Parts: sequence; structure tokens; C-alpha cells
Amino acid sequence: MSKTVRHEVDLSNLPPLTEAQKAEIESLAAMPDDEIDTGDIPELDEAFWKNAVQGRFYKPTKTATTVRVDSDVLAWLKGQGKGYQTRLNAILRRAMLADLDQHK
Repeated sequence: MSKTVRHEVDLSNLPPLTEAQKAEIESLAAMPDDEIDTGDIPELDEAFWKNAVQGRFYKPTKTATTVRVDSDVLAWLKGQGKGYQTRLNAILRRAMLADLDQHK
């Protein structure tokens, strides 16, 4: 029987780096790019980047909440078929991103 072990990591309270870890990081940071051995990974050519999709594997966490929405807005969303909550989230995300772009 196999058991799943989970570990929680508090990213705001990480243990300090050891001297060996600090030295390795400094060594890697000082290394010129042309000295990095990339022989074990494929080179990414123009064709790769033409087909690349930004955020393809990004999945934001979801939070259950209760909101009050005007009845006609909810009827409009539901009237478009299944997935009204996903559409509502997409509309809110577009508004959020537009607002963030305005404040750059």
C-alpha cells in the first residue's frame, strides 16, 4: 500500500541557504551563457516559438464566493448555455487585465 506524503512550504519563511548553496549560486550566476552545457536539451528554434502559447499550463486557484449580480445580467449569462460561471470569470479577468494595463 502506498501513502502520499505532503509537505507544506511557507515561501515567506524559507530556511537560510547553506554556505555551499550560496557558493554554488554565485558560481552559476557568474558563468557566461556560452559555457552552460545545454547538450541534454533540444534547441528551441523559430518554429517552436511560433507555436508557443503563453500561460498554457497556468491554472489559477479558484475560490468559492457569493456575489450579488443583477437578475438580467445573470439571465443573460445563463441564456448563453452551460458554463455561465466560467464566462463570468472570463469577463472579470478581461476587465482586471485591462485595468492593470491602464495602471502600468
